[in-house]
Amino acid sequence: MNTTRLLLAALAAALVGCQTADTTAPAPKAAAKAAPKPAPAQYVFYVGTSGAKAPGILRCVLDGKTGKISVPTVAAEAKSASYVALSPDAKFLYATAEAAEGAVAAYAVEGDKLRLLNTEASKGKGPTHLVVDAAGRNLVVVNYGSGSTTALPIKADGSFAPATSSIQHVGSGPNAGRQAGPHAHGVYFHPKNGRAYVADLGTDDIFIYRFDAEKGLLTPNKPKSGRVTAGEGPRHLAFHPSGKFAYVNTEMGLNVVAFAVAGNGGLNEIQSLPTLPAGADKKGVSTAEIFVRANGKTLYVSNRGHDSIAVYAIALDGKLTLLQHMLGTPATPRGFGLSADGRWLVCAGQKSGTLNAYRIGQDGKLTDTKQSVEAAGSAAIVFVP
Repeated sequence: MNTTRLLLAALAAALVGCQTADTTAPAPKAAAKAAPKPAPAQYVFYVGTSGAKAPGILRCVLDGKTGKISVPTVAAEAKSASYVALSPDAKFLYATAEAAEGAVAAYAVEGDKLRLLNTEASKGKGPTHLVVDAAGRNLVVVNYGSGSTTALPIKADGSFAPATSSIQHVGSGPNAGRQAGPHAHGVYFHPKNGRAYVADLGTDDIFIYRFDAEKGLLTPNKPKSGRVTAGEGPRHLAFHPSGKFAYVNTEMGLNVVAFAVAGNGGLNEIQSLPTLPAGADKKGVSTAEIFVRANGKTLYVSNRGHDSIAVYAIALDGKLTLLQHMLGTPATPRGFGLSADGRWLVCAGQKSGTLNAYRIGQDGKLTDTKQSVEAAGSAAIVFVP
């Protein structure tokens, strides 16, 4: 009997010892964070140009360490290629083109050159901005002169088929000199909901369209638009990568307007901030370009005439806080572009005829590298991803 009890007691003690050993075992180490990717040795970007001295579509290379920009080479001779966009795979480039009633041009990327595939009518006057859908199957272009939006299918070889949808905008604004009628100025696909958003400077609307990618069909959304304060003139737009927020720069109002994007695609204003420093002279000044950094933490807006770029921090609720005014940009900074990794910004000075490189810090602020090259008529920039 005593022997049995002793054996049971010994067994119980052994079990307790095992449990104690298990509970004191060292916890597995947390997985180490992946090291940030090293910066590429170089970045390639294209420049759209316009005006009497514009040579066509330019190709440049930026040094990933110094920001030095190569002397631009003419990738394709073209007239009025004031805005350019790449296909998602960067095998094709699309540009606005000069024609009696407006046109767009498709190019194949072949080394450091662009080969013209074809042109198609934009179904309006003065095409000024365009965008390719995420699948690379459609292009949407807006016509500033006639105030309209047009969709064109993209064929497997990268060329255009004739337009499948075109919508004429209707409306006006209180600025008689700039808003006597509609002037569609920028078009953007939402990163999540598939809708196309068009900033119309003439009507103060951001028109919203449902888009059927299979049919290339644009149809008005419900609600049909978001709006800025009358007379401000929305020019361009940038979505937050989450799709929850949209930011619009007003050309005449000199503001950046933040919107929350609703489930039905609608835009609800949450904030409006000036793009100029307090007390700055507004005469002859207008905003031009706007982009959100890929990490969604900072936003950039250029001011023509004041020749500056306003930098804002983006909070989790989508609201903005001014971080910096980068002064002394190239004269009349009509366009700029951000590298896909968010390390570089290149600004195009339409009046100065130069391209300038800015390093983007971890906090989103810009540092002027003092690297600049001549590029006559430069108006828009797109980096190769």
